[in-house]
Amino acid sequence: MPAYKKTSEKTGRVSWFASFYYTDWTGKKRQKKKEGFETRKAALEYERGFLERQAATPDMTFSALCDLYLADYKARFRATSYAARAFELSSYVLPFFGDMPINTITPATVRKWQTETKERKSKRDGKSLAPSMLGSIQKALSAVFNFAVKYYRLHSNPARLAGSMGTRKSPEMHFWTLSQFKAFENHLEDGLFPVAFALLFYTGIRKGELLALTPSDFDFEAGLLTISKSYTRLQRKDVIQPPKTEKGYRKIALPPFLAEMMKDCFRRLGNPTKNQRIFDTIGEERLRQELNKGAKAAGLPHIRVHDLRHSHASLLIEQGFSPLVIKERLGHENIETTLNTYSHLYPTKQSEIAEKLQALYAK
Repeated sequence: MPAYKKTSEKTGRVSWFASFYYTDWTGKKRQKKKEGFETRKAALEYERGFLERQAATPDMTFSALCDLYLADYKARFRATSYAARAFELSSYVLPFFGDMPINTITPATVRKWQTETKERKSKRDGKSLAPSMLGSIQKALSAVFNFAVKYYRLHSNPARLAGSMGTRKSPEMHFWTLSQFKAFENHLEDGLFPVAFALLFYTGIRKGELLALTPSDFDFEAGLLTISKSYTRLQRKDVIQPPKTEKGYRKIALPPFLAEMMKDCFRRLGNPTKNQRIFDTIGEERLRQELNKGAKAAGLPHIRVHDLRHSHASLLIEQGFSPLVIKERLGHENIETTLNTYSHLYPTKQSEIAEKLQALYAK
């Protein structure tokens, strides 16, 4: 695997390039050339990685496998999901496994990685990684190996055999009651924030779905809100993307008071165009700041913006709505998600069942 030196006639700058032949997936022989490397070693490493990806055999390095996995992942998932997965792998997985041939990685190797990862401290606050973060990183590693098992003839997934790390559960859920939310509303200044928080609390939509809303999403005659997109800020750019799942596309019935609030909001905004984002001057950070500020002023317990979604579900459960209705309103992919998330909010239902069975028995 030779590498070649090149000197620029204009600047005299010395660089290296790789030039080699390979066989593509059709069996045809092709030439590959890549310039601009600062060292011979870098040019050779590029050639090695390229040939490993083309060969795609179990003795390729984990780094080469990761490139293949992420390219496949990027083509199938949302930009935000890809960015999160790429960050987890580059920050917590590749530094340990990068140069290892995947068929030499054993469950014992993964256990050693788990131990080192658990001992790592966050650069932001110096604390250990949260159990949910550890679980997410473990999931990412296992997904890469599953990809190799399915498509590149790896015998088994060593991450699965090594056992789990952390937990896949989200941080503890908190929520406000209706009276608490009304107390919070009393401490909000007039403007877009009262409207934004009312939508979050009374519809249960996600913050990304809120920030993507446009006037065209509201059908005041039918009293419906259509959820068909989500907003995020990614690499300093505004990104509008579709919902994570098919069930994320949904229509939510609006109570009349909320519809009137939105009509008034549109009037105060000067009747924005149908495709203009309503909350384009509000970002996720501003929402979080205003939520904390209002909660502190009202003497309420701290919650996250996402917990307003849980608060909506709790309110519906309190009013006696079934898990199936809540699933459809929140846009969960399956009923198991709804039950697993909110089953603990049904503490009185078992006693009610026992009382009704007793009454039937006594007849």
